[in-house]
Parts: sequence; structure tokens; C-alpha cells
Amino acid sequence: MRVLTRWLRRLVLLAAVVAGQSVVAQSVGGHASSHHLKAELVAESTFPESGKPVMLALKLTPEAGWHGYWQNPGEAGFAPDLKWMLPSGVTVGASRFPVPEKLVVAGLINHVFNGPHAVLIPLNIPARLAKGTALPIRLNANYLVCTDQICVPESSELVLNLTVGSGQTNHPDSQPPFDQWRAALPLTLDQPAVAQFDQGHVRLRIPYPAAAKLTDPWLFAVSDHVIKSGGKQVVTRDGDTLVIDTEAQDGAVAGPFDAVLSIAPHQGLAIHAVPGAVAARGEAGSLVAILTALGGALLGGLILNIMPCVFPVIGLKALSLARGGGDERHVRQEALAYAAGIILVCLALGGLMLGLRAAGHAVGWAFQLQDPRVILLLLLLVVAITANLAGMFELRSVSAGDHLTRQSGLAGSFWTGALAAFVATPCTGPFMAAALGAALVLPTFAALMIFAGLGLGLALPFLLLGFIPALRTSLPKPGAWMRTFQQIMAIPMALTAAGLLWLLWRQTGVNGLLIGLGVALLALLALWLIGRNQRDGFGVGARNLIQLLVPAAAGVALLSQLPPPATSTTEAGVLGTERFSVARLAELRAAHRPVFVYFTADWCLTCKVNEKAAIQTQAVADAFKAHKIAVLEGDWTNGDTNISRFLEAQHRSGVPLYLFYAVDAPAPQELPQVLTTEELRQLGH
Repeated sequence: MRVLTRWLRRLVLLAAVVAGQSVVAQSVGGHASSHHLKAELVAESTFPESGKPVMLALKLTPEAGWHGYWQNPGEAGFAPDLKWMLPSGVTVGASRFPVPEKLVVAGLINHVFNGPHAVLIPLNIPARLAKGTALPIRLNANYLVCTDQICVPESSELVLNLTVGSGQTNHPDSQPPFDQWRAALPLTLDQPAVAQFDQGHVRLRIPYPAAAKLTDPWLFAVSDHVIKSGGKQVVTRDGDTLVIDTEAQDGAVAGPFDAVLSIAPHQGLAIHAVPGAVAARGEAGSLVAILTALGGALLGGLILNIMPCVFPVIGLKALSLARGGGDERHVRQEALAYAAGIILVCLALGGLMLGLRAAGHAVGWAFQLQDPRVILLLLLLVVAITANLAGMFELRSVSAGDHLTRQSGLAGSFWTGALAAFVATPCTGPFMAAALGAALVLPTFAALMIFAGLGLGLALPFLLLGFIPALRTSLPKPGAWMRTFQQIMAIPMALTAAGLLWLLWRQTGVNGLLIGLGVALLALLALWLIGRNQRDGFGVGARNLIQLLVPAAAGVALLSQLPPPATSTTEAGVLGTERFSVARLAELRAAHRPVFVYFTADWCLTCKVNEKAAIQTQAVADAFKAHKIAVLEGDWTNGDTNISRFLEAQHRSGVPLYLFYAVDAPAPQELPQVLTTEELRQLGH
């Protein structure tokens, strides 16, 4: 009965057609004129290359007050009907429509275009055609054009003459605005939405960043057999997802379907929805989800202890506890103070990230390392630790041979823990990615628990040493060897300082590198002065104030000259890597190319190891070439809003992230965060 009612409504609206007339517009040079809508068929290249597709555009320009229809017209109207007459072997791909508009006429919701728009159609040219071969393209386009009172069906017979050639695009002065038309297409949401059908009701959960703006959202289903075009849509935001509740079409069967989500005027996302269970808003933050993410954060934080910039601090503090030995109460207090320093820094960084995201900034974990000034501060800290471990001066809370008072020991342990957490932030290891990604969609309190769990995992070895005496007794006995061990631990810290200088060079160029070297040398001079005072039995007081102020003032002067971050560049390497963009990814997928996408940053140690050991290798390059796999690199070193948005859509808060898009697959395959050459070689099989 409802289906009959819907069609009766359409007939009532289209009864106005009797007041108009069917107009057939004959083509002249690939375009046609009509009383109410001008149609034109244009090509991006008049001389397409043999074996390669060329993009066509059906440009439609309605008169003022008239509108055309989308591929699913809604409750009234008809979709354009395109009939092609093509040379032998030439085929067309799927038509791609821009984001439609919602129009309510006589209580009916229509999906329309109120202004000029273009439908893009890829034309596939067969291989081995000789240059100069004529390719006459003919299109019979039938469509409906309406006002709010009258509708007229129109037809256009369009002819476009192409010639096989070099594939070069037309001259810029005469080139139609294909880039502008591509920009009007909905962006492809690479992560599938989930749809739950239940007794005439549909609930969808769509990935969408919490910080992204949303203006008058509306879901347009490509097929009119899924949801009611005129049904009420209730859209709510739940972290980094949208939940849409609406009515199912009569007889709708649960299954995959495509749709376009309008997020702002003339902006939208192309969505592929798959059947599944969808919790109502707020249910995503269940206890199970929180505990799962918390477990991942604990394991991820635990793994951070073996990173070269963290391990020396952890190892020396562990030996310090063993040396302290006898006072169990004091040892436990030191362990708790160390853990408190770590957890508070993780909470502070996580809370700052969540606050910035709530304010509309696209940031993720380790966002602070995208600022060269933070890198320079981290360099100073690492230089100070390196100098301490090498014996240039004594920083007692880190030194292996400290004999501390109770209060100084607790304060030193707290700040050592804070330092360990700060220098560990560039790293995202196994288990961490999913946990921190979950923190983006959980309620704020639950998200902060995840960051605290990360800190607890990082502090866990030290806590175990503090509270389990048997573990401390298993450590080597204190002795003179500890001083040698401390000096050996200066080596990985010095390498970390060198890595930070390299990162400054990558972010700011040669000028930034020279400033970093200057500041590091001035810091070493100041620390040497402090060490000399300590060896002479003096503290750092007024007698040495001038000695310390001179290098400090010079350092501040250098800091003021630090260049801003440079634009990230992508090196092709053996893989022929291209710079990542959503548009380029969409182009490659539309051309039915498998695509490997990796997101990296120069300050991400895991990323650099994977690139050197697995990604940028000749064996992988040969395998990718054999399977025609395109490679895109998203460099997040200096921050990139587009990459941040894309990471958020994948429920990831940082790098690394590795994705493989098989040909025509609805969603990418996420690869492990520790890659092997063999895993990459198997892609595309």
C-alpha cells in the first residue's frame, strides 16, 4: 500500500508534465540546447592515449528556477538515462554524480541539482589502437527538468569526436574545469559504515571526526530500495562517529548499500554500508570496550621501555633501586613517584590532545613533535642526560651512583618518570595504535583512562622492581661496574640527540640544523660549568651566575631565529612513491589499481625502521611492479590537516599506519605495525 502511495505522489507531481512538452535538442559540436537545460559532452583530452582511460563530463546547466535530478531522484522525478553508442572495444565506466541537494516540493523530498553541475564518466580506450584512429562518441541523454510547479522531460543527442593520440590534456585556455568538477564529487570514505536493519528501521554508524564541522547533514541512498527518501533522519554525534536513525524502505532487505552523506552545501562523503550491529549513541563506551582499549594501552606502554631513548633512563633507575636495597618503604615510594611522573605527563599530553580536537584542531598522538621548538627542547633534555651519563656533571636522580636523601630521591624519581614519558611520545608500537584510536571515540573520562593506562604500562617494570624484592635481588650486585655501565648508556642517548638534530634538519632545513647544533653546544658548555662547580665542591650559585647566563642568553638568541616547519616532500625511491592525497587515492581506485598507502613521520622510530627494512626495498619494488600496485606516502612530520582527518577516519590517532586497497575492495586491509618484506610481497596475490 505504501509503495502504491509513493508512486501516486510521483504521478501527481509529474502531472504537470502535460503543461510542458518533450524537447529533443540536437547536438552541435558535442553540446545541445534545450528550452530549460543545456547539455554538453566534453572530454579532458581530445587526443586520448591508446590503452588508457580518458574522463568525459556531461555538463548540465538548468535555467534559473529549474532543477535536474540525481541518480536516485527521491520521492518524485526520474534519474537521467544515458544511452551510449561507442566504437568497437570502447566502454564507459560508472557515472559519478556530484553531491545532490534536498528539495521539498508538495511535501515530497527530491534529490536535485539547482545549478550547473557535471556528471563524470570514465571512457576506456582499448590498447593497441594506432595514433590518428577516430573515435566518434554518441550519447542519447534523457532527463527530467522541473520547477516547483511544472516538469518537462527533455532529450539531448550529443556527439563528441576524439582521436587516438598522446593523451595530453587540452590547452588550459580551452580546458573545461575538470578539477573543479572532481572537487564537487563526494569524497570516498575508505572505512565502511555499518547499518542495522530492524523492523522498518535503519540505524547507521558512520566514521566521522569529532572535530570536523557538520552542517545540515542528510543521507542520500543511491538505491531507492534501502531507506525512505522522505523518512525522518535523526543524526547524532558520538565521538568520532555519526549515528543516523531513519526509516527503511518497504521490503528493504539487510545487505550492503551505497549512499552519499551531505556534510555541508555541495560537500559530501561517498559511503559503503555493510550490515552489522550498531549500538545506540553512548553505548560505544561500554565497559568491555574500555577494558579492551585499556589492556592495549598497558601492553603498548610496556613495550616502550625498550626504546633506545627510554631504556637508559629505565635501566639506571632500576640499578639505583637495587643499590638502595634495604629501605623497602623508601624504595616503594620512589617507584610510586616515578610512576606518578609518567602517568601525569601521559594524562597531560592526552588531555591537551583531546582539548585541541574539541576546539576543532586536527591533531593526534605526538602532535607536539610537529613543532621544531619542541624538538629543540627535547634535544636539550637528551643532551643533558647524555652529558650526565658520560660523567660531565651529576644529575643525581638519573645517575647510577646516587646516595640521596629521601626527599630529593622522591622528587628526582618523579621528574625522571616525567622525562621518560616525554621522550617516549614519538613511538607508537604494537597494541598502542588501536588503544589510542579507541580513545578518540570513547567518552572523555574513559579516554583519559586510556592515556593513564599507557603511562602505567610504561612505569610497570619500575613498579614491579619497587614492590617485588625478589626482582631487585636478581639484578647484578652494585659495584664499580655501574659507573662503566652508566657511561655505556650515554651512547644510545647520544645517538638519540643525533637523531633529533637530523629531525630538525628535516623539519627546518640547514638553518634549523645549525641552530640546533649551536644550542646543543651552548648547553654542553653550561653543563660543563655546572660539573666543574660540582667537582670543586660548589653548588650552582651566584658565583657562577654570569658563566651560566652567557650561554643561556646566546641560546635564547638562537632559538628566536629557528625557522618554521618546511613543507614535507615525498621521495619516489625504488617504489616510485607518490605523495598521499584523498583525491589521488580516489583516482587510483577509480582506475582499478591496487594501492598501498603508508603514513609516516621522521620522528617515528617504528616508521623509519619499517621503511628501511621492509618498505623501500628492491624485493618489494619488484613485487609491486609485477602487480601494478601504486604507492602513496602520507608524511605527517610537520603536521597535515588532510592526513590527520584521514587518520581519524581510520580510528587512528597517530603513525605508523599501513593500508592496502585491493582492486574494487569496499574497505582497505590494515597491515601490522611491524612489517616484513614477505608480508608486502604477498600483497596483490
